[in-house]
Amino acid sequence: MSDRQRKIIHVDMDCFYAQVEIKDNPQLRGKPIAVGGSADRRGVLTTASYEARAFGVRSAMATSKAMRLCPELILVPVHFDRYREESQLIRKVFARFTDKIQPLSLDEAYLDVSHHPSATKTALEIRKQIWQETSLTSSAGIAPNKFLAKVASDWKKPNGQFTIAPDQVADFVRMLKVEKIPGVGKVTAQKMHGLGVYTCADLQKWSILDLNAKFGSWGVRLFDICRGMDDREVSDRGERKSLSIEHTYPQDLESVQACAGQVAKLYKVLTDRLEKNNVTGQIQALVVKLKFFDFKQTTLERSDHKVPSIELYKKMITEAYHREKKPVRLIGLGVKFQSTKNKPRSLQINLPLPAKVDQI
Repeated sequence: MSDRQRKIIHVDMDCFYAQVEIKDNPQLRGKPIAVGGSADRRGVLTTASYEARAFGVRSAMATSKAMRLCPELILVPVHFDRYREESQLIRKVFARFTDKIQPLSLDEAYLDVSHHPSATKTALEIRKQIWQETSLTSSAGIAPNKFLAKVASDWKKPNGQFTIAPDQVADFVRMLKVEKIPGVGKVTAQKMHGLGVYTCADLQKWSILDLNAKFGSWGVRLFDICRGMDDREVSDRGERKSLSIEHTYPQDLESVQACAGQVAKLYKVLTDRLEKNNVTGQIQALVVKLKFFDFKQTTLERSDHKVPSIELYKKMITEAYHREKKPVRLIGLGVKFQSTKNKPRSLQINLPLPAKVDQI
C-alpha cells in the first residue's frame, strides 16, 4: 500500500508518568513535579510535568540540576507497575480500532487505521476513550506514514492532534526544521547547520550520494525523510535495533585509565545479555557513550568492528575520553544490530508518480 493510501496514527501520552502520579495523588495537580531518582544518588529524571518544564526542567536531566532550576520541584519516585497498568488500559482502547498496533514504549504507539474512512475522526475518538477510561490526556499525529505521524503528534501537545493529509506532505516537509526529524539530535543538527542545512528543503538539495558520503546509511534514509517518504509498516513485532548497558558512578572517574578500568565489568554484563538474546551474530556496530561531570556527553560508533572485545571497547573509551578530557560520571557500552527486514537499496532512485489522494 502506498503512502497516499495509508492512514497512520501516532498516539503519545502527555507526560505519562507524571500524569499517572497526579492521578494517584491529586494534590500534585498544578504543581511542578518530576519523576525520577534522588539528587543525592546522582539520579536522572524520566519525565516532568508541564509546570516543571516551564522552569527548564526536562526528561533525562540530572535531578540535581533540575532542583537548581526549580527549587520547588516535587520529586516522585518511579512506579513502573502503575505505569504498566495504565498502559494496558490504553492498549485495550487501541485494540477496539485496529489490530495493527506497534507499541514504542508504555506511553506511545503507532496504529494503522487505513481501513477507517477518516483517520482524523478515529484519532479523536481514541483520545476521547482514553480520557474517559483513564483520566489521562494524549496527543496524536495523523499522516500517511510513520515518520510524519510521529512529527505531527508533537505539533499540538498537550491534549491535541494534528493531521498531515497526503496533498499537504510536500509543503509540510519543506518547512520542517531538521531538529524535528526523529533521530536528529543536537550533535547531528549542529553538523547540519554547519553545512548550511536548516530545513528539509535544504536537505532536498543534496543528492543521495552526497548524503550517504556525509552521514553514512542514515544519509540514505534522510534522502527519503526530507521528501516525506517512509515505507515502514506498522508492526507489533519490531526488531531490536540495539542493546546497551550503562552505569552512573557515585564518584567521577578522573582519568582515562580509571574509565578503561571499568570496561571489563560492563563488558561481562553486555555479553551475557547478548548471549541471552541470541543476537551475537547480528551485530552491525559497536558503540560507547561517556557522560562527563558537566553532563555533556559523547558517543562513538565503530561499524568496522562487529565482534565485541574488551580491548576494542577500551580503545573506543580512550578515544571518546580524549574528546573532552574531563571527569566522567557515566559509561555506556553497546551494540547496534543489522536489520533483517530492510532490503539493500540502490543509490539510484526513481520517485513514484502521484496516486489518487484518499481522505485521511
